[in-house]
Amino acid sequence: MKKPLFLSVLLITFFFGTTLLILNGNNFRQVLSPINITDETDAEGEYFKGGLEATKEEIHPLSIQYLRNAETPGSDLIIEQTLTPGSNYQRYIASYKAEGLKIYALLTIPNGTKPKSGWPVVIFNHGYIPPTQYKTTERYIAYTDAFSRNGYILLRSDYRGHGNSEGTARGGYGSPNYTIDILNAVESIKKHPDADPNRIGMWGHSMGGYITLRSMVSRNDIKAGVIWAGVVVSYEDLLYNWRRNTASAAGQQNTNPETILSPTPTPFSSRGRSWRAELIQNYGPPEENPEFWNSISATGYLNEISGPLQLHHGTSDTSVPLRFSEKLEQLMKDEGKSVELFTYAGNDHNISASFNTAIKRSVDFFDKYVKSSTTSSESNET
Repeated sequence: MKKPLFLSVLLITFFFGTTLLILNGNNFRQVLSPINITDETDAEGEYFKGGLEATKEEIHPLSIQYLRNAETPGSDLIIEQTLTPGSNYQRYIASYKAEGLKIYALLTIPNGTKPKSGWPVVIFNHGYIPPTQYKTTERYIAYTDAFSRNGYILLRSDYRGHGNSEGTARGGYGSPNYTIDILNAVESIKKHPDADPNRIGMWGHSMGGYITLRSMVSRNDIKAGVIWAGVVVSYEDLLYNWRRNTASAAGQQNTNPETILSPTPTPFSSRGRSWRAELIQNYGPPEENPEFWNSISATGYLNEISGPLQLHHGTSDTSVPLRFSEKLEQLMKDEGKSVELFTYAGNDHNISASFNTAIKRSVDFFDKYVKSSTTSSESNET
């Protein structure tokens, strides 16, 4: 008799609690419905276990101001392993420090005579790959090679929790950690004797585009950014305008070794709460608290971006909407900032069918705004 009574009380408590949740906060269910939070994670297959609330005296960890205030001194780059060289450059697995964690990275350095000021640099921000599947030397091989063989030092961070990097992978959008890892990567490469600290560009794909944009509005030393299929809109857009595609929802595997894996859904579980639900519960939806949501969106700080942007997007991208790049292009133009957008008809999330064209445009863009930029040391030479 006790067991049926206990189950009845449990069911009543569950439905009562659910009703309160639905009614609280200006129709909570309606706010969350665009992202279908019952059967999706944060659109990158990851959860964030709390820590998204800040007091009135604290700066929220997702805010741009938090990134601007963050201490990201980097460290010396340590060569952990020498790899087979590329066509005209050396390849290494290196490591650096970010918030006391050892972060691994792919490092390439051109052969030949180093310029007086040092080689120009491309910081390479990869998109989402399941952290437990990630390996430093796999994926993006053709991408990194294009920059490395054209006279750039390249540093591709693994991010914390990926591969052998220390720390926990908490996802790209519910935590500042990956961006902080990249800001430390920038400072670390500046210390390298072969690098020109005044000629640094940044490339990002998908989630890496999100990191690139946030880095460029948080620091002023990134001369130019190139973003492919970037998650480059406001957090309000991430809440309401980002739905998972049919192919990834079906769990289809990407077998192309040159491309990244598309986000794969994971059932909502007790491992952790979605960062979306956490933020809405703590701060309300964007229409009720626009000041907060603007403070965590890089798009609200484009008037202070550190350099020009070049955007690339396939029209058949089913992972990240083309309108994300189109919207960023318009916002940059509204601020009077330099931007160009290239779209590729019928191309997917990785711009596979037009890769050669897109990568050449990317290299040319960095050649114009990074490699050809005059450093302070060179300007003083006669």
